[in-house]
This record gives sequence, structure tokens and C-alpha cells, in this order.
Amino acid sequence: MKKLLICRHGKSFWGDPNLTDHQRPLAKRGLHDAPMMAKRAHSNHIIPEKILSSDALRAKMTAAFYQKSFEKLDIIYEISTNLYMTSVEEHLDEVKKTSNKIDTLFIFGHNPTLTLLINYFGEKLENLPTGAVFGFKFNVEDWKDIAQENAEFWMYDYPKNLSTKTS
Repeated sequence: MKKLLICRHGKSFWGDPNLTDHQRPLAKRGLHDAPMMAKRAHSNHIIPEKILSSDALRAKMTAAFYQKSFEKLDIIYEISTNLYMTSVEEHLDEVKKTSNKIDTLFIFGHNPTLTLLINYFGEKLENLPTGAVFGFKFNVEDWKDIAQENAEFWMYDYPKNLSTKTS
């Protein structure tokens, strides 16, 4: 069984026009929501074995809160340039490169691609909110075998949610 958690970065800061999109950090709300969501995942026993993040600052900052929440565990943390402003296919390629020793993978990235990735796996979501986490289970042994036909909704949580939705 492979589990994929699709995580959108926290709310980003737009107050400095000199920053490129890639350089934007988390805003105050993102700095609040990211650790809260990481703690919520941890308290619901949703534990990563690997965290893969876009190399954009706001995504790396969000992923770092999760890494800190799980710091007592042996988690692989990796940054990828292939999760910033790329397609669903490129995201899938990154996921499918994951070692089969890993059963639970968290990826941190950006919209619209993350919402499109969720919809690719058969869920109908208009927009993955900032700070949200959407999970799928795949009844496969190899990451290369994850596909639309074996994707199963697992969970969905977002900062303003009062209770985590799981299957």
C-alpha cells in the first residue's frame, strides 16, 4: 500500500514587490497554519517517511514545519526543482521515482497543479486551499504503478476545517 499526501504551501506573503514568485515566504497566516496542520497530521497518525518539496521558499518553509513536527522520526527530506510551475505529468514522474522502501510520501507544492493532480486521481476538487492536505491510498507495491484506476480517497484536511475527513 502506497500513501500520497498532496500538500499545498501555506498562505504566502505578497508585501514585497522586489521578491520573485519563487522567493516569496509564508505570510503571517501561513506561519500559523503550517505548524498547526503538521501537528494535526501527526496527531491523526498521518506520518511521512519522505517529504518532497518544491524549491520555492514558501513550499520549503511549509515542509520544514512538517519536518520539525516529525523530527524524532527518520524522515527523508528532499527539495525538487520539478515541483515548481510544472505539469501534473512532471509531478507524477517525481512521485514515481520514489523508492519502494517508502510507503508514505508527502509532496509540497503549488496550485493549480496540485488541484489538477487531485482531479487526475478522480476526485472533484475546485481548489486545494493554501495549507491543505489531500491524501490518496494506492493498493500497489511499486510507486511506478500508481494510477487513476487504483487511487482511493484517503483524507482531506485544511486549516479552517473543524474535523479531518477520512475514508
